[in-house]
Amino acid sequence: MECFSCFLGLLLLLAARLPLDAAKRFHDVMSNERTSGYMGEYNQLNGWSSDENEWNEKLYPVWKRGDSRWKNSWKGGHVQAILTSDSPALVGSTITFVVNLVFPRCQTEDVSGNIVYEKNCRNDTGPSSDQYVYNWTEEVDSGNGNSPDHHNVFPDGKPFPHHPGWKRWNFVYVFHTLGQYFQKLGRGSARVSVNTANVPLGPQLMEVTVYRRHRRAYVPIAKVKDVYMVTDHIPVFVTMYQKNDRNLSDETFLRDLPIMFTVLIHDPSHFLNESAIYYKWNFGDNTGLFVSNNPTLNHTYVLNGTFNLNLTVQAVVPGPCPSPSPKPPKPTSFLPTNLKSYYSNSPASASDNPLELRESPDEMCQIYRYGYFKATITIVEGILEVNIVRMTDVLMPVPQPDNSLMDFVVTCQGTIPTEVCTIVSDPTCQLAHSTVCDPVDVDVAGMCLLTVRRAFTGSGTYCVNLTLGDDTSLALTSTLVSVPARDPPSPLRMANGALVSVGCLAILVTAITLLVYKKRKGYKLIENSTGIVVKGNGLGVSLNRAKAMFRPGNQEKDPLLNHQPGIL
Repeated sequence: MECFSCFLGLLLLLAARLPLDAAKRFHDVMSNERTSGYMGEYNQLNGWSSDENEWNEKLYPVWKRGDSRWKNSWKGGHVQAILTSDSPALVGSTITFVVNLVFPRCQTEDVSGNIVYEKNCRNDTGPSSDQYVYNWTEEVDSGNGNSPDHHNVFPDGKPFPHHPGWKRWNFVYVFHTLGQYFQKLGRGSARVSVNTANVPLGPQLMEVTVYRRHRRAYVPIAKVKDVYMVTDHIPVFVTMYQKNDRNLSDETFLRDLPIMFTVLIHDPSHFLNESAIYYKWNFGDNTGLFVSNNPTLNHTYVLNGTFNLNLTVQAVVPGPCPSPSPKPPKPTSFLPTNLKSYYSNSPASASDNPLELRESPDEMCQIYRYGYFKATITIVEGILEVNIVRMTDVLMPVPQPDNSLMDFVVTCQGTIPTEVCTIVSDPTCQLAHSTVCDPVDVDVAGMCLLTVRRAFTGSGTYCVNLTLGDDTSLALTSTLVSVPARDPPSPLRMANGALVSVGCLAILVTAITLLVYKKRKGYKLIENSTGIVVKGNGLGVSLNRAKAMFRPGNQEKDPLLNHQPGIL
């Protein structure tokens, strides 16, 4: 009899628990499998609720992965949800999650929150005769009777917030993390921010389920999840820039040129805006420790080799004091009576992170947070500087008005370049006209002095960018060049010039002949009356002198001209 009573009591107990166990809870809906991490106790997130609460499956049906009903959850295709965050987040700061819905092709959300077909857009099914994919405005207006709005509630039964325009928000977003959930109405996107003061350090999982309005119920349309990170180290990134460095991403830089290091702190919620931040640099070249409150610093390596760069970022964050421990440390004799509190979760030594509690609990404390960056830098030789020292026009045998040549004499410092490139562009140096690259002969006797010849088509002002490069460096210089206009030689002008030259030559020969004739006529030989030889000799001398006037280069062949001063 006792056994029967015990058995009956067990049945009654199971029957009493059956409704409780049959009801779905948020953690049953949001997570396919609950890992051991979700079984622990978490601190309460502000505005979030425990996922042990019941889920209204009548209004919000639950479909498992692979359920055939997912295929008909949306007209014309499938809706994709994209979840992003501004992770990693420094503990104590705010992390923001954004969900964006991607609708099928040719579908978009209008200003009233309805889903409509885009104009002049064709999909695989062809143009639709209906303007709307979902006309929720008409659906909501038709339901404005005297019946209570039992359907305008979230999955846990809480009513929708009736803010202005809430009826145009036709999507319900349920966020879930750390055993808690947050519900929100939205349109094609939703944004949620969470303070990370109560979030455990390390990677965490955020899951989102999206429902759409369907008359007096809701239909699931998308699920998405993403990992976010909460850390007690300041997220630090460093950019390195050096003039003439050919590849900024290989961490190989040039000797004797400054490198500009810029520290970027990932702090999208501006948690560190009121903090004092210090940057401690060790460049690994035995130049010592550099401490600055400026995120940008220049440093020049003067030796070739490989160096280990180390950066420590320290932020002094003002915040509320932590609860005092049962046995607070006693102040020493050299400390003031009113102590400030400093504490840090950084891995630095205890001497750098003292914990001193204030006597007054309502005063503010300071928290030390640290960030670290390391890099290995290789320093090599390269082209340090390039200059154009002279520009000269090149005279061509046959002038061409539409083509001008110019020589650029270029000097450089550092290593000898292996290539030279010129870009000829408009005067603003924006619109390129031509680009020419040529190899450079490495056998230049160790001196960087080059002559670069380039052609210009037409007159005008040009911007010339001249670049010398090798495997690791790229040096650039620019100048403006003015090319004057050249008149083309016309056939008529060439004929006129030839006629003028021939006319001048004829006049000159005639004048010389008359002059020689007058002198010959007034001169008579005494001993020789035979005029043939004398005429011949006299005419020969006259002609030789006439030749000398027109061909001065041949004067040295005539012995009669050896007595003229200034020629030899």
